[in-house]
Amino acid sequence: MAKVFILFVLFLLVGYANVLHPAESSSDAPEYERDATVLLKAPDSYEQALRIWKTPEDINAWIAANFSYDTARAVRFSETQRAKNANLSIYNPVEFFNTRTGMCVDLSRFGVEAMRHIDPQSEPMYLVIEFDPIQLNGNTLRLHWLVSFKRDGKSYFFADSKRPGQISGPYNDTREFIKEYEQYRNRRIVAFRELESYQKQQQTQALKQQAIQRKP
Repeated sequence: MAKVFILFVLFLLVGYANVLHPAESSSDAPEYERDATVLLKAPDSYEQALRIWKTPEDINAWIAANFSYDTARAVRFSETQRAKNANLSIYNPVEFFNTRTGMCVDLSRFGVEAMRHIDPQSEPMYLVIEFDPIQLNGNTLRLHWLVSFKRDGKSYFFADSKRPGQISGPYNDTREFIKEYEQYRNRRIVAFRELESYQKQQQTQALKQQAIQRKP
């Protein structure tokens, strides 16, 4: 009986690790270092990657081994800095593949566009999350970007700068993931939306339409 109880406790710890150990909430930077030991298909170029990658797991393995977070770039794309400089651009997939560094929306664009080439049937989309705003060196940050896709009728999420190399799922729907992700990030989520594009006009309108309904 004691062994059964211990196994049950271990199961709970594994299943609810994100709830018991919330992430550091002040940054979208990864929780852990790149995993140089991960097994992956290692193309020499983005063009070759699109020929040899077949699944989100292939993209995910490359991200785990290569992605570095650029905090200075994230600050430049904060609401505060973008109000001063509108000529900022998101890395295209080739640029991202070559630099292997960026912020959450650079990573999500890479994930979405690669998925649309290798597995368009999975319906990859941008998932943009609006948190309660935080201040980083006097700059306001509130939006965070990931990739969603479908498999066997279920929803999955990856290309998350906070935990690169992780595919989260299956979930019945995006709202189920958001509820769990809010606990993991230890930040209140104000709104979220799945989008076809990362372009500012589209995502701003969509966020206004999709506020999370909360109980008092």
